[in-house]
Amino acid sequence: MAALEATTLLGRYVDLVPLTHEHHDGLAEAAKDGNLWELWYTGVPAPDAMSAHIERCLGLQDSGVLLPFAVIDKTSERVAGMTTYLNIDIAGPRLEIGGTWYANHFQRTPLNTEAKLLLLSHAFDGLDCLAVEFRTHFLNHQSRRAIERLGAKLDGVLRQHMRMRNGTLRDTCVYSIIPSEWPAMRSNLKWQLEKPRS
Repeated sequence: MAALEATTLLGRYVDLVPLTHEHHDGLAEAAKDGNLWELWYTGVPAPDAMSAHIERCLGLQDSGVLLPFAVIDKTSERVAGMTTYLNIDIAGPRLEIGGTWYANHFQRTPLNTEAKLLLLSHAFDGLDCLAVEFRTHFLNHQSRRAIERLGAKLDGVLRQHMRMRNGTLRDTCVYSIIPSEWPAMRSNLKWQLEKPRS
């Protein structure tokens, strides 16, 4: 396999569908919910930059290093945000789950939990990955807590790993999950989806 094939991952709360230009308006609206592009420690595109962002993602998909998904909330049928497989190494195989963002309305809901379950299930059970990575800004504490709640282990911190849009340098926390950890993690994610909500 020279590249990952575009695929649709279907859940109870969320569907992950291959990103296309048709998702532009929904993604622009999702980014406006919380003015997400103003969060300096993330890479969420501004609404007026969404078309270029989609074009970039599709170009990276063509080169085999990225597989982007639009995240669709099943109840409202609204575009909730996006996520990707990136830094894809087919030889491993191994990949990173990242570039993930959701409209403020959908944050801390079952949508995110199920999206992670779908992505990890496909990576480990469908693609037989050796490892799945998550990366985030050292100062993005909300993201780090969410990754740690999954059960991912911190591999280390890449100092001055990249330059942010505002010119600051990002230290990147690198987390990973390996196959021996996946069964317990899968059970925990399913339990989180099934437990009663107040």
